[in-house]
Amino acid sequence: MNSHAGKQFDKTDFSEKDMSRHEFTECEFMNCNFSKTNFTNSTFIDCSFTNCNLSLAVLNNTGIKTVKFVNCKLMGVNFSPCNSFLFSVSFLDCILDLSSFFQKNMKKTVFVNCSLKESQFEEVDLTGAVFKNCDLLHAVFTRNVLEKADFRTAKNYSINPELNKMKRSKFSYLGIAGLLDKYGIDVEFNE
Repeated sequence: MNSHAGKQFDKTDFSEKDMSRHEFTECEFMNCNFSKTNFTNSTFIDCSFTNCNLSLAVLNNTGIKTVKFVNCKLMGVNFSPCNSFLFSVSFLDCILDLSSFFQKNMKKTVFVNCSLKESQFEEVDLTGAVFKNCDLLHAVFTRNVLEKADFRTAKNYSINPELNKMKRSKFSYLGIAGLLDKYGIDVEFNE
């Protein structure tokens, strides 16, 4: 395994490269292209990605432990096959459209100013997660734990309360309509 600790990578093009069996600890990636990069059996510990493109990156058995993504493009990334041990991420100003988080433990995960259009959350533990100013247009939420999750400033979501555990979740008054889509009723808010 190739190990890297405390390194900074800036403006590096890793697109479509095989980066399997690498370990990165406390590394910073800035302005890098990881589009379609293969990270199978690699590990990232306490790393940050800023202004990077990770669209369609392959994450088979990839360890992602306390990793921050800032202003990154992660379109179509399947986080489901990531190693679940200590999986921990945060996203700020990221594009996560068409991504999948099947069966991930994402308690207290923070998404801020993110686009999560058509993303898949299925059987995910999102207890205490925050979706601050996120666009969830056509995102799918099925059989998740959304207890204490905060959707107050999120928009365009459609969540079926009958298919998700939602005790003490937080929604804005205007967002309640997103919980009623299943019933096909039109909700109007008169001022």
